[in-house]
Amino acid sequence: MIGWLRPSNAKRIAFFLFSDIFLSLLTLYVSYLLRFNFDIPDPFLVPFFWVAAALISIKLFFIHWFKNYTIIWRFYGLQEAKNLFFAHLITYGIFALIHTVFPTLFFPFPRSVIIIDLLLSFIFLGGLRLLKRSLLEIGAPRADRKPTLLIGVSSNSANLIKSMLEESNEYYPQGIIALQEKNHNMIGSYLNNIKIFGIDDIPSLITSKSITAAIIDGSLPNDYLRKAYQVLSDAGVHEIKRSRLLDDAHNRIEALSIEELLARHPKDLNTGTIREFIRGKTVLITGAGGSIGSEIAIQCHRFGAANLILIDHSEYNLYQIGEKLPSATLRLCNILEHSTLETIIKTVNPDILIHAAAYKHVPLCEANINAAIMNNIIGSRNVIDSAIKFNVPKIVIISTDKAVRPTNVMGATKRIVELYAQNVDPGKSEIVAVRFGNVLGSSGSVIPKFKSQIESGGPITITHPDVERYFMLISEACQLVLQAASIARGGELFILDMGRPVKIIDLAQTMIRLYATHPIEIVTTGLRSGEKLFEELLIDESEQKTAFDSILIAGTTHYDIDQLKSQIDLLIESSEPKTLLQKIVPEYTPMD
Repeated sequence: MIGWLRPSNAKRIAFFLFSDIFLSLLTLYVSYLLRFNFDIPDPFLVPFFWVAAALISIKLFFIHWFKNYTIIWRFYGLQEAKNLFFAHLITYGIFALIHTVFPTLFFPFPRSVIIIDLLLSFIFLGGLRLLKRSLLEIGAPRADRKPTLLIGVSSNSANLIKSMLEESNEYYPQGIIALQEKNHNMIGSYLNNIKIFGIDDIPSLITSKSITAAIIDGSLPNDYLRKAYQVLSDAGVHEIKRSRLLDDAHNRIEALSIEELLARHPKDLNTGTIREFIRGKTVLITGAGGSIGSEIAIQCHRFGAANLILIDHSEYNLYQIGEKLPSATLRLCNILEHSTLETIIKTVNPDILIHAAAYKHVPLCEANINAAIMNNIIGSRNVIDSAIKFNVPKIVIISTDKAVRPTNVMGATKRIVELYAQNVDPGKSEIVAVRFGNVLGSSGSVIPKFKSQIESGGPITITHPDVERYFMLISEACQLVLQAASIARGGELFILDMGRPVKIIDLAQTMIRLYATHPIEIVTTGLRSGEKLFEELLIDESEQKTAFDSILIAGTTHYDIDQLKSQIDLLIESSEPKTLLQKIVPEYTPMD
């Protein structure tokens, strides 16, 4: 008995077939009554059932043709209603044609009934379908569903609401928040019978409607996404998702990622400029197996580089990027191998050389000062000198915010590379450096570390509650590097605008809310050797603007290149490397 009551496609089709036949008979008879002022002459009743059989048969065929019997009634909407109307137009058009060609077939027949019945049939059959959908929505079980706010109004909001009203969905819409200023005139209106509110109404809605979840429209710009998350979080909503449009009619509700909250999406990123710079060129990338180098390699491939030569001293890292870019040429080479490096550059004759190879982990560089000096300074000098020797047109050096007033060995070594790039005789080459902060998802980044700690049950460890860092999506940072290189004329030190810095403790708390399934403790371990509380991107206020707001040029620091070369040579053998680093970089202040 229970199985018989369970809904199925066959039962749904049967229900609407019999309903449509009954209603079509009823509307046709009512049409006759209206035509004859409720007194139908007997001669017109004789062919009634022949008329009904022909008309209803054609109607059922075209309703089926427009798939009105196979849809899920909870999703019955405007498109389905339009299809039903088209089925009626075709049906009554064909019937009128039949009656015109064969006027005696249904004689006598009042032709005005065609128009009357067209309208009545569409109203009755369409009304039944809308009534069915309304009853399903009213009867939707809500006890096990989460009262939910929708954040943002866009063209796909109606589809999202429809999908949320599906019985299998765990979220039930209780209100829509018009977050963007352009939508504030919608406040007080209704969308699919769900009222639209303003952002100031969120706290009261959470209380009055017992809101436990929120879904943010995936098309919202990141500034609004962050604002919505902060307001919801402050109001006590801990389950915050986002909708992603899959196609014109379907949305997917998925977890909100920390990368989406931190991403900047610079508005002046010009992919056309980058493509023009890269397309058809031979590009050589050092450190191509690392997080920055590999992403730059992928972007260069995307923008049409004719040849990619990827250099890395790690076999595994080089193999991984090679799997992603099978057309690239892979070269296992340590940048300290000067002669090998020269041979590669001479052989491939690159148009652009991007130097991303470096040791970047602050505590490891502090513990291995000589290795940091050799790789970051001597290795970089080898790359720059070799590229100049063989007239590489464009040399791009990847630098870091830790080179600004450095407090650690890594930052000091990178600052020396900046000085070398700015002051060495470039010959026929154009040498530029690009400085930026942390990128999301890079090797050694705090975000993968926090995710791992959350997955293992905690605690999350931070070094200091006041530590702040800049963050940018790795793909966007690498695209801005290429964009900066495209406008370079040689000798510039470009600074990427990283937006506002983020407190690491706030980042940890946000990630706990996003990813943790149970309470996670945050433990402070103390600043590590050479670590700053705050990072900077500019060394002074002499920066210049470029054509792009996201890219600035730092003031040039002049340094006698012969003296710098001599000091670098001394660094290799120095028993007190930090003292000599301070002499080269006076603003370097070791923390120990």
